[in-house]
Amino acid sequence: MELSIVVPIYNEEETIPHLHARVSDALAGSGIDYELLLVDDGSSDGSFALLREIAQQDRRVKVIRFRRNFGQTAAMAAGFDAARGRVIVPMDGDLQNDPADIPTLLATIDEGYDVVSGWRKDRQDTFVNRRLPSIIANALISRMTGVHLHDYGCTLKAYRREVLDGVNLYGEMHRFVPALASQVGARVTEIPVRHHARLYGTSKYGISRTMRVVLDLMTVKFLLTYSTKPIQLFGKWGIYTILAGFLTGGLTLYMKLFEGMSMNRNPLLILTAFLLFGGVQFIALGLLGEVNARTYHESQGKPIYVVRERINLDEG
Repeated sequence: MELSIVVPIYNEEETIPHLHARVSDALAGSGIDYELLLVDDGSSDGSFALLREIAQQDRRVKVIRFRRNFGQTAAMAAGFDAARGRVIVPMDGDLQNDPADIPTLLATIDEGYDVVSGWRKDRQDTFVNRRLPSIIANALISRMTGVHLHDYGCTLKAYRREVLDGVNLYGEMHRFVPALASQVGARVTEIPVRHHARLYGTSKYGISRTMRVVLDLMTVKFLLTYSTKPIQLFGKWGIYTILAGFLTGGLTLYMKLFEGMSMNRNPLLILTAFLLFGGVQFIALGLLGEVNARTYHESQGKPIYVVRERINLDEG
């Protein structure tokens, strides 16, 4: 199969018929063999009844129903796991993403890219609580991951399926997939896509989501840089902290010997003890991290490298 379109659905009863129609119209006559995976993320309205009705009428529509609301990332992960297409395209279920952009994403994939990320260049959202936090978050994510995109938050993207095979999604991780894919050598690019104002229902996003994104960004930064060498992070800070402890300890002795200041009345003595103890803790944490990293990779057979292509090698 050429294409799998994955759409998380949460209380989108009014939008679902229009979504199906617009996806069908966008791909009509294209000759693309596709499936439309609709993941009902615990909707409490009539969304699932509509999804079942559409699936009965169109065999290309596949429906996954969660027992409760697990969130957008979990819904995407379920869709990715069930997808059979060579290329997987996730998109929002509120029709702010335009299915008419899908052929353009596929054409860009065919130019040799592994990930094509949509950029809502003319975004139709409020500035203060949607666009401004997004601008800040995109700049921060780009700087910390080294993968510079204008719009990490745009759900409309295209992935070669092999890029997603080694990516496990948790929390709000779906927006970081381009950065995680880049870690294993994927070619990532970005193209402008259309964006429409929401016509039905209410947005499921709020400014509170920014905090969750920031916390997940810390996880992604650690995974990208130190997942196989945690001692390089914690050990480095441990050494710095111990050196600072020796420095304050030496200053304490100097003040005792040459300035007559009692050590038990000098707050630098407490700081010295704190720094030395903290340094040892950092190094111990790094060593424990090394043990966990090796357990993670070796017990599950996780590779520490990814091969793009083999020539004249026996795959057996």
